[in-house]
Amino acid sequence: MDGKVINLKSKMEVYKAISGGGNFANCPVRDVIQGVSGKWRSLLMMALAERPYRFGELRRLVPDISQRMLTQTLHDLQRDGYVHREVFPTKPPSVEYSLTDLGRSMFGVFHQLILWAELNHDAVRAARADFDAAQC
Repeated sequence: MDGKVINLKSKMEVYKAISGGGNFANCPVRDVIQGVSGKWRSLLMMALAERPYRFGELRRLVPDISQRMLTQTLHDLQRDGYVHREVFPTKPPSVEYSLTDLGRSMFGVFHQLILWAELNHDAVRAARADFDAAQC
């Protein structure tokens, strides 16, 4: 796709064609957004946008993430091409994680969403509370 703005119906037809007329399995929007919207992914991307981090540093930076979940999330971000993992030949070996060029290019756009979330968090929480109160 060339980035030209088209209406949703046209985009859905393109996504359907890409998927072979099926269930939108190859929808680029779903695929990419799903890859960066996990519970821990945004925090790790924010950290790695600052500078490279070693595994232990990331674990201390996000103390409520388990070692297993940190490992899996970093692996998923690496698989998607956003994060680079470098092993240094020290004793014991040390590992450092950093954003790739693709990760940095995505983070520029993602940062705008982070800023919006910070500015509008109270309004979103208030809307949720109002909605929940009206449901009772």
